[in-house]
Amino acid sequence: MSVVVIATLVPKPGRVQDALDAFAGASPLVHQEEGCELYALHTDQATLIMVERWSTPDDLAAHATGAAMAKLNRLMGDALTAPPEVTIVANVPLGDPLLGTIQ
Repeated sequence: MSVVVIATLVPKPGRVQDALDAFAGASPLVHQEEGCELYALHTDQATLIMVERWSTPDDLAAHATGAAMAKLNRLMGDALTAPPEVTIVANVPLGDPLLGTIQ
C-alpha cells in the first residue's frame, strides 16, 4: 500500500518565491527517485502544501535522507518560518474508488 504524506511549509514574509524556486530546483530529482508516485506542490501564496505518495515506507525513508532532499534543504536555506510540518496519512476510501482517494 502506498504511503501518502502531506507537508505544510510556511515561508517567511517576502520569501514565498524563494521557497517555490527551491522546490522547482529539487522536484525533478525527487520525481526520479525510486518509489515516487506523486510529489505535487500547492500554494495559496502564503503557505505551501506538498502532497506526496510513495510506493513503500522504505522509499519514503530513502527520500527523506537522499540527495534530492539535501538539495532542497540547501536551496531553501532560511526561507521558512519553521521546519515543515509533515504528516503521514492513511487513505480512507469514500464513494467512488477513483474520486475518493489520492491517485
